[in-house]
Amino acid sequence: MPDSAKTLLLFGATGDLARRMVLPSLFGLHADGLISPDLRIVGTARTDEDGDAFRAMTGAALEQYLPVEARDPKDISTFLERLDYVPLDASRPECFGPLADAVGSRRSDDVAIFLSTAPSLFESSIAGLSRAGLAGSNVRLALEKPLGFDLASSRSINDAVAHVFSEAQIFRIDHYLGKETVQNLLALRFANSLFEPLWREGGIDHVQITVSETVGLEGRVGFYDGAGAIRDMVQNHMLQLLALVAMEPPARFDATGIRDEKVKVLRSLRPIDRATAASHSVIGQYGAGAMAGGPVPGYVEELGKPSATETFVALKVNIDNWRWRGVPFYLRTGKRLPSRQSEIIIQFRDVPHSIFGARALKPNKLVIRLQPEENIRLLLMAKEPGLDRGGLMLREVPLDISLPNAFADSRRRIAYERLLLDLVEGDQTLFVRRDEVEAQWEWVD
Repeated sequence: MPDSAKTLLLFGATGDLARRMVLPSLFGLHADGLISPDLRIVGTARTDEDGDAFRAMTGAALEQYLPVEARDPKDISTFLERLDYVPLDASRPECFGPLADAVGSRRSDDVAIFLSTAPSLFESSIAGLSRAGLAGSNVRLALEKPLGFDLASSRSINDAVAHVFSEAQIFRIDHYLGKETVQNLLALRFANSLFEPLWREGGIDHVQITVSETVGLEGRVGFYDGAGAIRDMVQNHMLQLLALVAMEPPARFDATGIRDEKVKVLRSLRPIDRATAASHSVIGQYGAGAMAGGPVPGYVEELGKPSATETFVALKVNIDNWRWRGVPFYLRTGKRLPSRQSEIIIQFRDVPHSIFGARALKPNKLVIRLQPEENIRLLLMAKEPGLDRGGLMLREVPLDISLPNAFADSRRRIAYERLLLDLVEGDQTLFVRRDEVEAQWEWVD
């Protein structure tokens, strides 16, 4: 394991993601004593302000986004003391000198960089970091999505980064991989012998992966209309979930083993081409309607111009390998849907012969809920209480593992807490490797 970083540089430090997720996550790690007391956090963005203004903005963000019970004034005060700020035009590589000066003598220690900028600024940011001496072997770089628009642009970004940083220094973020239930999927599969004999085409009928949102554009007009549901959700989050469900057991739980097995799955995805698009995909766009008891505009009304961008997609995906031959994976995602939920449903095959006559039997299901609440549920058939003089009466009943209840003494963490801690400590297991990203883009293209 590499040494923990002594400095964390936050690009895009005044943006929405930083205020909602990154800064509250770092505060959570600070409050629980999980990051070293001498870790310095230097924010940078185009906004022309000083350290005092940045600390004030951070304090306001913590007040807005942290639960009331987490807002300990002493912890907030000591966290703000860690922060500094350097204004920077990331489009100008020659302007990175003051950022290097802020790191100062700590440049010889491990440095972690969280790069959350527009994709158009990746190449100039990398060039600026290199020019300022912030790209040595002791530096690790986290890249926030989107990493390209298609395979060609993704390769262009990856090439620019690889020109300065080795793959061992690059941490590509997919925040879904930081969710507790996603990590629990690995524990469920590989720490229990119960499911492994059934986790294949002989035991599983199909898999459903659903990520539904009730919101519309929510201020993402410029990005979303150039991306759509397939690029925004399927290419990254949903294919990563599919890979975790379908991967073979790695030899050990480490970055190389986990990512080697995921990329094998991604390379086994059967292409959806012109001949199969109509039978294996559905796309749509939300119109005007009602949500939460009030009217909401349609996509083109929110956008303010005509558009054919899809806001909903459903796909039937096949994996061409021995384990998953003939088992369809159904992926669904969209905006302005009736409920907000992210879940994986593993539907097992029917019993080969029912001894209960004409009574309807439902196949067993394993339901892994990622949000809004984290939960694992196994649906089984059981006998209803009673004398049953006409024969056994059966009903589907759930066995629940409610993670908040099972681990009531543990605080629920934001996904970025896990990922930022791993970045600071140099653990790449929950980050995405270049060959994974490019295998995902190749299939999506």
